[in-house]
Amino acid sequence: MHHKVGHYAFVGGVLIAVIAGLLQTTSVFFAFSILLLGIVVGFLNISAKEVTPFLVAAIALILAGSADFQVLNIIFDPLGTVMTSLFAYIKLFVAPAALVVSLKSIVALARS
Repeated sequence: MHHKVGHYAFVGGVLIAVIAGLLQTTSVFFAFSILLLGIVVGFLNISAKEVTPFLVAAIALILAGSADFQVLNIIFDPLGTVMTSLFAYIKLFVAPAALVVSLKSIVALARS
């Protein structure tokens, strides 16, 4: 049962992050929903064997999102702004999941 909840949380989080990013919204509802879904994904979706690959991917995504996409506005005016917004919401989804997974990993290491 929790596998399905985790799966739907992941799909929902990605969809909401992409929609919110493309709309460039500043809605508290979108932000809070994405944040909560990221926490759920961190608790339910990542198994012990997936911790390292997940955290590496999360770090890569967060670093990629720190790029200055505004430079893309030279090519096509709203492109940089849209990419900045899109990555902001994706980071908002991935960061809490990464925090939960890393805390779970630290607790597991402390117990062993």
